[in-house]
Amino acid sequence: MKTADLNILVQEGEGTTLEFKESLSPSLTRELVAFANTVGGKVLLGVRDDGSIVGMKDSNGLRARVHDLARNCDPPLQVTVEPVGKVIVIRLREREAKPVQCSEGFFWRQGAVTQKLARDEIRDFFRVQGSVRFDLSPCTRFRYPADFDRQKYNTWLKMSGISGRPRTEDVLVNIEAAERSAGKLLFRNAGVLMFAKNVRRFFSQAYITCLLARGSDKVDILDRKDFDGGIVADIEDALRFVERNTRVAYRIERLRREEIPEYPMAALREAVTNAVMHRDWFNEGANVFVEIYSDRIEVSNPGGLPNGMLASDLGHRSVRRNPLLADLLHRIEFIEKAGTGIKRMRDEAKKHGSPDPQFKTTGFFTVTFFPKSVGQYPKAHVEAHVEAHVPLTRLEAKMLAACAGEPQRPPELLRRLGYSTRTGNFKKALAHLIALGFVEMTSPNKPRSINQRYRITTKGIALLKKSPRRRMGRPSE
Repeated sequence: MKTADLNILVQEGEGTTLEFKESLSPSLTRELVAFANTVGGKVLLGVRDDGSIVGMKDSNGLRARVHDLARNCDPPLQVTVEPVGKVIVIRLREREAKPVQCSEGFFWRQGAVTQKLARDEIRDFFRVQGSVRFDLSPCTRFRYPADFDRQKYNTWLKMSGISGRPRTEDVLVNIEAAERSAGKLLFRNAGVLMFAKNVRRFFSQAYITCLLARGSDKVDILDRKDFDGGIVADIEDALRFVERNTRVAYRIERLRREEIPEYPMAALREAVTNAVMHRDWFNEGANVFVEIYSDRIEVSNPGGLPNGMLASDLGHRSVRRNPLLADLLHRIEFIEKAGTGIKRMRDEAKKHGSPDPQFKTTGFFTVTFFPKSVGQYPKAHVEAHVEAHVPLTRLEAKMLAACAGEPQRPPELLRRLGYSTRTGNFKKALAHLIALGFVEMTSPNKPRSINQRYRITTKGIALLKKSPRRRMGRPSE
């Protein structure tokens, strides 16, 4: 390892595969055992928890003490010890023969936390789970740099907070997304899921399906979207789908208007991220679903609970099915520290004033969210709802506001709404506004004229003044 690699690791901070220790002590065995039982990792001696380097003097005596601690584990562990600048780097791989214990017990790595488990618990977990992990397995079909999406990588790098200009290959190796093999960069599955140009070329199950139903079942599907642009983009796209297809109330306090979504969006973000992170990626015949019904939203992922967990453990204990993938998401703050996901969903729902989410475990793990009741909305919103009775979606409300000034040519209207082409949702929204009499064409007899423009009507202006950007009724885009 070079000094540049060390600097990258220090900037990344502690995580599933990285631990900082200011000095050498017998407690090192806990970290060694935890790494061996999880996915392997590195310990940096001479680095404080905050990432500041205090240094550690290299000596034969120090190396001997580290190897003695590793050998005293059961079964014994093999580690490599090397000085890099002022820091001593201890490296070890995931142990195939699990579980591993030390004199203090059995330990397991949960994000940046080393957690102690009962022997029977961890033994049974690894007996069922097996030693093969999807996210750590190499993807031999992936070719670097031909299949590598640099834009996705640059976005992740910026979000991770890593500064400077580190070599891409060094970062990918240090975050465990890839490893060097025979002079080449061999990507792991987690690295492919995060940074491939076309993820579904390698994993057909790598997408999120979002559904919008008219009622409380799937009899009448109004809209369906499959998002497969990569894990980070898929999570964001799924949340945007929910925002487009659910209602918003407004509260005005001190001349400022606050949007109050129908559902707890922070809890939904946690649920969608967890669904991607915890899903069983070995199951190629299923994918993550986000389903919007008239009375609820369901977020589900294939695989149910990870082996070693019970329904009663939810909110109290966490077992990560894909720890490396979780670590990559944690580094860009898509998830919080280990074991808090269920609690955050419940807390955010309570904070929002929504009913407590429900959790169901079968072959899928499903979280069900319920809307904030009308009775809990601000009074002004309820009165405006009763008075207007106008079923406008968010896109329709934005389109109405965009037409409130000068008449808009189609390209101008598309640009103001953030569209590059006329999508089905765009056409549907425009047609609905015209049918309701809120927007009209300047050349109604020539709908395809190049001089065609769209302008707001007197009726539309009245609605806009009465209830700006309001969305009610049917929950489409």
